[in-house]
Amino acid sequence: MRLHRVVKRYGSGSNSVVALRGVSLAVHQWECLAVVGPSGSGKSTLLNLMGGIETPDEGTIQVAGQDLSGRSEDERAVLRRRTIGVVYQSFNLIASLSVEENVALPLLLDGWSRRQAQGKVREMVRAVGLEGRAQHRPTELSGGEMQRVAVARALVGDPLLVLADEPTGNLDSRQGEAILALLRTLASQRGRGVVVVTHDRRAAGRCERVIELRDGCVVQVEGLEDRRRAVAMGSACP
Repeated sequence: MRLHRVVKRYGSGSNSVVALRGVSLAVHQWECLAVVGPSGSGKSTLLNLMGGIETPDEGTIQVAGQDLSGRSEDERAVLRRRTIGVVYQSFNLIASLSVEENVALPLLLDGWSRRQAQGKVREMVRAVGLEGRAQHRPTELSGGEMQRVAVARALVGDPLLVLADEPTGNLDSRQGEAILALLRTLASQRGRGVVVVTHDRRAAGRCERVIELRDGCVVQVEGLEDRRRAVAMGSACP
């Protein structure tokens, strides 16, 4: 994924708020990239733009060579479902569905039969350690278990890019390490790109690259060469 001079505003006129100010960055295959920064720095806006949930007011966003910016909401939804897996901080699980049914949902929406999806779903449920809870509904799960369901659902379609919003926020240290290891394995062994948006510096430290957002700008990038590149692309604050 590549973002070039992306600007996002909310409101208009004197009430306008600029959430992102000309951010440029790339997420490569084989890497886990962490995005850190204080509340209000633009992390959630960046995640929504990268996931095609929102569109930029200026600049371009490309995923797998396809421009997200100029597509309709329905077109973005299809592209997101087939190329991007999103782990939402609020989980976004469907209360009436079991763990397996929630995990299967992206595959079913993409035309898979339940029989076709079954093996893939069970593999992912095992990968996040929830095989014993597969038939439970979200109301019967702890916050940490719901987080792991959300991770399994994001990964089940083997997306090119995974966006994870605070993926360890509801997990104890052991479970958090397991989820981070799963995300890093996806990048390092399957050639996927992974973006982890987090307040947890420990989680960020497990990624190959870390960028910091502040007031809608990239103000720090791990590594001198990355910092030079950020300034050259116009994505860093003066």
